[in-house]
Amino acid sequence: MVTIIKKGTPKDKIKKRVAEVVAKVPKNGIRQYAGKLPMEIDPLEYQRNVRNERE
Repeated sequence: MVTIIKKGTPKDKIKKRVAEVVAKVPKNGIRQYAGKLPMEIDPLEYQRNVRNERE
């Protein structure tokens, strides 16, 4: 969504428009995926292995 704010717009109108845009954004975020992936290996160990493979 694009919100056009012209120069000279009062701060209260800007805050109102920003609040409208923020209210329309879905609040699911990444938390909906928390705990969904089965982990057989420690995430830190996996990260170290992946980084070592690049070298």
